[in-house]
Amino acid sequence: MNADPISALPNPSACQWLDELATAVLVTDAQLRLIAVNSAAEVLLGLSRDRVVGGYIGHWLQLDRNLSNQLQAALNDRQSVSLRGRCLHPLRAPEFLADLMISPLQSEHSEDRLLLELTAIDRHQRITREDQLRQQQAITRAVTRGLAHEIKNPLGGLRGAAQLLASELDDPSLREYTGIIIREADRLRSLVDRMLGPSNLPRREPVNVHEVMEHVRGLVSVQLPLGLRITSDYDPSIPQVLVDRDMLVQALLNLVQNAIQALGDHGEIRLMSRILRQYTISGQRHRLVARLRVRDNGPGIPEEIRERIFFPMVTGRASGTGLGLPIAQSLMQLNNGLIECRSRPGRTDFDVLLPLENTP
Repeated sequence: MNADPISALPNPSACQWLDELATAVLVTDAQLRLIAVNSAAEVLLGLSRDRVVGGYIGHWLQLDRNLSNQLQAALNDRQSVSLRGRCLHPLRAPEFLADLMISPLQSEHSEDRLLLELTAIDRHQRITREDQLRQQQAITRAVTRGLAHEIKNPLGGLRGAAQLLASELDDPSLREYTGIIIREADRLRSLVDRMLGPSNLPRREPVNVHEVMEHVRGLVSVQLPLGLRITSDYDPSIPQVLVDRDMLVQALLNLVQNAIQALGDHGEIRLMSRILRQYTISGQRHRLVARLRVRDNGPGIPEEIRERIFFPMVTGRASGTGLGLPIAQSLMQLNNGLIECRSRPGRTDFDVLLPLENTP
C-alpha cells in the first residue's frame, strides 16, 4: 500500500486541496482498487487512507453486484454516471444514504482511473435537524424564561410570608408546617433555576479531554451497580481542546448518569473519543472536531420522544426531571459545541462535538 495515497495521483501537489472538500472523494485504478481517498472519505469509511488504499473499493464499501457493474461500465464506456439515494454499507462504519457521481479519468501517460464523489444525504439531514433543534431550543428558552419570571416572584412572596409566620408561632409542631413551605419554595426555585440553564459565560482554557472523561468515570464508578461496568476507548492523538472544564465535566456527567439510569442494574457504558474531519456544527464547517462519545447498550430512547430529548421536562422515566440533557446541550453550545444522539434498542450514542480550531 502507498504511504501517501494522494501522491498516487499524477500531480500530487495539485491534489492536496481534496482534503479541504466536505464531499467524499475516492479514486480507483482500472481494476477498481483504491489509489486515493480524501479526509471526508476517511470519515465515511471509518478507516484511515493508509488502511484502505490498495484494496478493492467494493470490499471497503461492500458494494452489491449491480453497483459494482455500474462502476466497471462507467470505466469501460468512459461515461459519467450520476446515482441518487443509494444506501452504502461501509465495512467499518455505519451505513448511509448518498448521492454518487462516477467519472472516468483519462490520461495519455497512465492507465484509466475512476473518480467517485459521494455526498452523504444523512449529513444534510443532520444539519437540517440541527438547525431546527437550535430554533426550537431558542423558542423554548424564551418561553421558559418568561414562565420562570412569573413563578419565581410569587415563590419569593410565599417564602417570605412563611418565614414571618414562623417567627410568630410558639408551637414547634406548627413551625414544622412553615418549614415545609419554605423548603418546598426553595426546591421549586432551584428547579426553575435549573430549567433556565447556565447563566455564566464559559471560561475556556486548554483542557485534556481524556483527563476529564476519566474524572467523570471516577465520579460515577462509586455508584455503579455490580452488574454495570464502564469502559473506555480513547484516541490519544486528540490535542487539548479550548473549553470550560467545569462545563464539560457537568455535561459528560449528565450524559453518563443518564446512561446509568437507562441501564438499571446490568449493562455497559463505553466512553470513546475520536477526531472527525470536515464536520459541520451550527452551520459552520470545521476542519477538525473532537467527538467524545458516551455509549450504552440499554433499551434505547423511546421513539415518541427521541426528537425532543433536549427539550426541558421531556423524559422517558417516571422519576426523571427531563433537565439533564437540555442542561448538557446548553453547556456545550456555550462552548461552540453540540451534543448529538443516535439511539436504537441495544445501542444509544451521545456525542459531544467540540471544534479543534485554535487549539494549542
